[in-house]
Formats: sequence, structure tokens, C-alpha cells
Amino acid sequence: MKELFFGTGIAHSILLFAVLIASGLWLGRFKIKGVSIGATWILFLGIVLSHFGLRVDPTVLSFMKDFGLILFVFCIGLQVGPGFFHSFRAGGVKLNLLSAGMVLLAVLTTICIHLITGESFHTMVGVMSGAVTNTPGLGAAQQTLTDVLVQQGVDGAAAQQTAASMASSYAVAYPLGVLGIILVLIILGPLFKADLEAEKAELDKVDPSAASTARRMHCEVENPAIFGKRLEDIMREHHGSFLVSRLMRGGDIFIPGPDTVLLQGDRILIVTSQPEVDYIRNIFGEEVPLHLSDWLKHEDKLVSRRLTVSKSSVNGKTLRELNLRARYGIQVTRILRTGMELVARPNSLLLMGDTILVVGTERSINEVAEIVGNKPDNLLHPNLVPIFFGIALGVIFGSIPFRFPGIPQPVKVGLAGGPLIIAILLSHFGPKWRITTYTTVSANMMLRQIGICFFLAAVGLGAGETFVQSLLAGGFWWILYGFIITVLPPLVIALLARYVFKVNFYQICGLVSGCMTNPAALSYAQDAYKSDYISVNYVTVYPLTMFLRVLAAQMMILLA
Repeated sequence: MKELFFGTGIAHSILLFAVLIASGLWLGRFKIKGVSIGATWILFLGIVLSHFGLRVDPTVLSFMKDFGLILFVFCIGLQVGPGFFHSFRAGGVKLNLLSAGMVLLAVLTTICIHLITGESFHTMVGVMSGAVTNTPGLGAAQQTLTDVLVQQGVDGAAAQQTAASMASSYAVAYPLGVLGIILVLIILGPLFKADLEAEKAELDKVDPSAASTARRMHCEVENPAIFGKRLEDIMREHHGSFLVSRLMRGGDIFIPGPDTVLLQGDRILIVTSQPEVDYIRNIFGEEVPLHLSDWLKHEDKLVSRRLTVSKSSVNGKTLRELNLRARYGIQVTRILRTGMELVARPNSLLLMGDTILVVGTERSINEVAEIVGNKPDNLLHPNLVPIFFGIALGVIFGSIPFRFPGIPQPVKVGLAGGPLIIAILLSHFGPKWRITTYTTVSANMMLRQIGICFFLAAVGLGAGETFVQSLLAGGFWWILYGFIITVLPPLVIALLARYVFKVNFYQICGLVSGCMTNPAALSYAQDAYKSDYISVNYVTVYPLTMFLRVLAAQMMILLA
């Protein structure tokens, strides 16, 4: 039993990791003034246990740290990948440029502190990673430093020990990294004298999600320019910005097909998006006082049902490819995806996990259900082949050296950057390549949490041996350095965004939280300002910021 509790064997390692992670997560449930550092308690407990002599075999420690980091960043990539490239459209371009500026400003601030104080550059990279609460950046920097030292002839164990020392400065800077950015969010409201109601009304007018959110219209055909025209010709002429779900002519209600000719006085049920409402009125005519029940009470044979896309063979196919209306006489009116209700257009991609709203006869809908699967239980079984294949590709890509002029060592995106990039590409392009990367939100969260817990535990256990010694040798200054890196760049970029680029206050809150990759800050901002627009903009800048934080930490080590 002594070996189990105080040895270095496999059983001891498993026991230590299990107790450490469970205890850290339990402590993370408690909040002080509504703020919690969550799973980061694992890191601090790991430092304490290691300081008092509890150790893990270095090989096991290295494996747990790297594998945990890979799981964490890969699951993040799978989650944000589908919206990664979309985030650069419209206001997303401006916000992502500002986020890149915040990353660059944090790097410049770190370099300035290093030059002024003479603090070790490697230590300052750790401080920066803690100050911006970016754990993958720390992992990338540690791996890069280990690779550089090994190439310089340093023993592998010694190289890993040197890299592990960066975790001490990271751990010291992290708590104020969490609290500092919340302080910035508290300051911004009074600083900008923001009228929250006016700011919200401004975003409501230009809400980017409204461009795709479905809106139902009931119109009467009054425009002579379309009398006698086929529906397909009208839709082609107006670029398919709407969908005609049903047509009422006299006492009959039916689903119109591409060859259906519109006549004066026809009443049509249209599904479109909010920005297109006035445009649709100009095409067909004014809206008439009808309700959905007016269409349903006349329908003897037509029914409306929701079907779940659960067949991988349908994943990534467009509605035009499936040609459901022509083959089965049904109409797909809307697509429900991750809480959003989207207009179903011919070029709309169907993805695993989507729910489609269809209208047709009972028989035809049952046939379509066979096509798309409609078995939600099947979605509970994760598609592990693409996940592990993606991880393999990510490790390979992360290990490829890229040489750039002026940089002495070849650059590798590493075990943090490689899997992250591959996961983003796989989740974005996968459906187009008929690759199913769908996982339920709970499965993604489970893998991600396991990964970050393993990583934090390994980092803490590796750093604890020298943590107190480093702190007493002047490491308390790291707290001040980290606070400066936490507060200065977000304040400068927030002022620039507000007064130069005229960015909305809610967007700035999302920008600042996302650039600091700080869920605690996001939670505070949402609770304080009561708006979902903050989380929308958090997601907009998060993927690029995460990648740039990882890349910046690596480049700083290589150029040191």
C-alpha cells in the first residue's frame, strides 16, 4: 500500500490523477462574488501536492499532458469549425482584426516588460499565457522550448524540466488573469457611458442571425409582372431568396411544384428571412391576415412533421441534390440547427443532427424519413473514426517543420496547433467531403473536459517541485507583470474599437471575453448585461484568437 500512495508506479499515477482531478473540480464549483476559476483549481492543487513530495513518473506525466492538450484543442476545433470561416464575413472581419491586434499588443507588452525588468523571456511567456488565461498557449510554448533545447544538445529530461518551470509563472499570473479581465468589463460600461437599451436596439436592427432565421409570410399574388409565370422562373429570377411552402387557390390547398403557374388572387405561404420581407412584398403583393391554422384546417391530406437527419449518407448533401420535392412531393420549409431556425433553400446543406420541418402527405413523409434516417438515438453513438483519424493527421501536421527567413529554428505548429487546425478544417469541410464529424454537445464537452483536466493535472504536478522556490526568488513580481498584460491590451483595443471603429458595446464585451479565451469573463458579461449578443461575438473571435495565441507563444520561444 505504501507503493500505491507514495511510489511512482502506474497504479500510484492513476490514483493521484483521479484524486487530484476530482478534488479540483469539486473546488471549482464554489464561487467568490459570482466568479470561479473552475478547473484551474486542478493546476493549483497539483502544484501543492507536488511541492509536498507526491510525484508521477516523468514519462507518464509527459504523455498525460500532451494527450490531454490534444483532446482539448481538437474538441474545440470540432465545435467552432463550422462557423470559423463564416465569422470573417461582415462585422466579423473587423472584430477578428481587432482580436489579432489584441494578441499582438499582449506580445509587445510582454517583450517590453522583459526588456525593462530583465526577467527571463521564457518566464515571461509563461506569465503571458497565464495573464490571457490561455492554457493551450502554455502547452505549445513548453513543447516548442523542449524541442529547441533538445536540438541544442540538452538532455531530454533536463529540457522537459526547464519547460515545466514555465508553468510556475503561468500559475502565478492566472488568477488575476481571470479577475483582471472581469475588472476591465466592469470599467467599460461607465467608461463608454453605454445606454444598454439603445445599444441593444441598434444590434436588433442589424442582427446577423436574422439573415438566416426563418420568417413565415402570407401573401396574395397581386403583381401583374408575375401573373402566368412558373414558380421556378420567379425563384431563379430572384435568386431563391424565399420558399413557397403552400398555395391556396379557391378552396384548394396544395404544395406548389417548380412548374406551378401563379395566377392573380392566389394566396401563398412563404418562408423567408426577416431582411427579405419588404423584398418579398414587392415581388408578390401585400401580406394578408391569415394564420397558420387557416392553412391547416383546409388540409385533408397534408401534414407537417419534424424529421431528424441521422444517416451519414445524407450528411453534406444539399436539398437540391436530394430533390425531395420532385421525387416525393414534399416540401422542406425549415432547418433547425443548434437552436437556430434556418430557411430551407435549394443549396442548403444538411448536416448530421439537423432537424428539418417537412410538409406533405403521411406516406410521402414516411418515405423521406427513411431517406434522412429520422432516428435520433443513432446520434448518441459517436463517430470515432473521423475523430481519431483527425487527431492522427493533427499530430503529423503539427510535427512538420516550416522554415522562415530570419528564424533560426524551423517552426512547428505543434501538438496544440496541429490538431486544432485539422479539427477546424475537418469540421468545416467534412460535410462537403461526406465525412461525418458530428458529436453531441455532451460528448464534445466530456472529451474536452477530460483533456483539459489531464493537462492541468500534469502541468501542476510537473511545476510544483520548484514553484515555491521560484516565487520566493522574486516570482511575486510575476503577479504585477501578468496584471499589466491582462488589463492594458484589452483596454487599448476596446477604446480603439469604440471611438475609431464605432463598435457596439455588446460586441466589445464579446470581443474582449473571446480574445482572452476566458469563459468566466463571458459568464460575467452575460449575467451583468443580459444579452446573447455577447456570446455571439465571443464565438466570432474565439477560433482565430485561440490559434494566434498558440502561434504567438511558439514564435516567442523560437525568436528568444
